[in-house]
Amino acid sequence: MQIGDVTPKPILYVDGVTVTFDGFRALNDLSLVIAPGEMRAIIGPNGAGKTTMMDVITGKTRPDTGTGTVAFNGDVDLTKMDEAAIAQLGIGRKFQKPTVFESHTVRDNLQLALAGLRKPFTVLFAKETAKEKQRIDELLELTKLTESLGRLAGDLSHGQKQWLEIGMLLAQEPALLLVDEPVAGMTDAETAETAELLVEINKTRSVVVVEHDMTFVKALGVKVTVLHEGSVLAEGPLDQVQANERVIEVYLGR
Repeated sequence: MQIGDVTPKPILYVDGVTVTFDGFRALNDLSLVIAPGEMRAIIGPNGAGKTTMMDVITGKTRPDTGTGTVAFNGDVDLTKMDEAAIAQLGIGRKFQKPTVFESHTVRDNLQLALAGLRKPFTVLFAKETAKEKQRIDELLELTKLTESLGRLAGDLSHGQKQWLEIGMLLAQEPALLLVDEPVAGMTDAETAETAELLVEINKTRSVVVVEHDMTFVKALGVKVTVLHEGSVLAEGPLDQVQANERVIEVYLGR
């Protein structure tokens, strides 16, 4: 590094990671770098390694012994940490199927998420602080759920449940948000609103989105990484990636 070089450390640095399950290589020498404040879309056919990649980043799956580096904020080795420690470190993960407390209101769901380590029943009966109220109101506005704050989460539409869960993750103030197929099963209108939501979230934190919906990916307007057979096949703007002959052959042409 030259004197005066102020290039920030990557928020996520994955290098040379291999994961093998019963002889099948789910990840094959995978390398990926996410800059602070970046949003990246990850695409690729089923079995390309997208979910395994997320599992490795969040501590659910370990790389093969002796392979690769998975670092957060420059120098924090994620391979030495468990899922809970990684979450507390500032990495939030949104799975494809929304998991909210369906028998509680939208507001209660956000309050429970905001509370973090406090016991749920204590939280619901405790007096809300002014700071907590302000943050919950901000999250309701961001996720367009202000008018639904008193509704039971179980009564929300599929899209609204997805937004609520994203709001619950944001309540924990992650520096990096991993989002798995957020628009699967959504209406066109919900899909467009979800793109707007993630673009807004990206103003304050880094985001990695795994998705199959090309219209949605285009709406994000971000750099795209294509995975195939556990490694990076192509990377760049969506238009460039879609014109790549190998990408067309293994993914888009199907």
